[in-house]
Amino acid sequence: MDDLLERLSAGLPAEALITDPDITASYAHDMASFCDAGAPAVVVLPRTVEQVQHVMRTATALRVPVVPQGARTGLSGAANASDGCIVLSLVKMDRILEIDPVDRIAVVEPGVINAVLSRAVNEHGLYYPPDPSSWEMCTIGGNIGTASGGLCCVKYGVTAEYVIGLEIVLADGRLLTTGRRTAKGVAGYDLTRLFVGSEGSLGIVVGAVLALKPQPPQQLVLAAEFPSAAAACDAVCRIMERGHTPSLLELMDRTTVRAVNKMGHMGLPDSTEALLLAAFDTPDPTADLTAVAELCDAAGATEVVPAADAAESELLLQARRMSLTALETVKSATMIDDVCVPRSKLGAMIEGTAAIAEKYDLTIGVCAHAGDGNTHPVVCFDHTDADESRRARESFDEIMALGLELGGTITGEHGVGVLKKEWLARELGEVSVEMHRGIKAAFDPLGLLNPGKVF
Repeated sequence: MDDLLERLSAGLPAEALITDPDITASYAHDMASFCDAGAPAVVVLPRTVEQVQHVMRTATALRVPVVPQGARTGLSGAANASDGCIVLSLVKMDRILEIDPVDRIAVVEPGVINAVLSRAVNEHGLYYPPDPSSWEMCTIGGNIGTASGGLCCVKYGVTAEYVIGLEIVLADGRLLTTGRRTAKGVAGYDLTRLFVGSEGSLGIVVGAVLALKPQPPQQLVLAAEFPSAAAACDAVCRIMERGHTPSLLELMDRTTVRAVNKMGHMGLPDSTEALLLAAFDTPDPTADLTAVAELCDAAGATEVVPAADAAESELLLQARRMSLTALETVKSATMIDDVCVPRSKLGAMIEGTAAIAEKYDLTIGVCAHAGDGNTHPVVCFDHTDADESRRARESFDEIMALGLELGGTITGEHGVGVLKKEWLARELGEVSVEMHRGIKAAFDPLGLLNPGKVF
């Protein structure tokens, strides 16, 4: 320990090192439940690429594991510390280095907050679409590590589609540059995409070149109430089949609607079994919403309420934004799943989740990025009740199994981390796992980067 601190101190300012165990303990884990976390030996908060390189050279020389972190808003345990590790928190590397309206790119450090970047590019008439629910807190580096998504993915896609170049500090301290600044480029293997979603297991992201889009018109929102989740999912299928491209298409089941009603006094009818929110940011959103309203009616909607303007749209979106917070008030703890299925299987996924909730005698609310088929079943349980905690964990696993049975994936945007690494092997298969491990060994031969995660 003394040797580690001495070597780190040789290349870092004193304020970049935290050794107080009461403080380092606060860096030990992210927001996931049922994920073990160890006690870090030290927390390092670098401000420069050179300082990150020094940390990695020191870690390699002493064979000390390194756990990279952003804001720790993740939900899979990917940022959890291991005993005796260096926690490398990148939140102090928070500069927006460049915004180029001609090339439509932003160059940023990993600690930049998502919402801060979004507002900064808006001032140039540009738009950075990925918008995780935690966008006011989460960092771009964390978004890259977990390949996060958000509410707008149905039209604009996920983080991976906007990361076109990276600067990476490798396990031995070398600096690797991947990708490009140009609109097109196919030189060499696509190493940039390889690092997106790698959860810090291949290298440390210290810079990113992000693609931007022109800022779209203000979106308008429609809310449709349905007598069943199946009817709401039928409406989703009709909307997508007809070729509509909503900027947002979100679903909340009965449990979620009631939790939101109780917390936010939203005035939604207790008879609502499912609430579907659709939005368009097209030049004529009213025409698009009218067409979608007709499709919702045809699918059996009991009421369809289009917003008249941006202010009303924001009011309608408040319910969806508070979904997870509202479900957290149902019990003392939650487990948030992240299963994505083909859109055509969305109804079966939600109905199957309801059956699992009944089987295990648990409250499980579902909110979903319906346009993507990405469901977020939220298992609510009393963490002080050992039996209920066991049932919660078992139900969580059964939900993932259901997703795979329906042709889906165990994670659409939250990542694998500790929580789902056993399930990753089931999804990928033996040959794919072998290839993944070979890639890991090529970039991190000593196994120092975020050990115990993903595989």
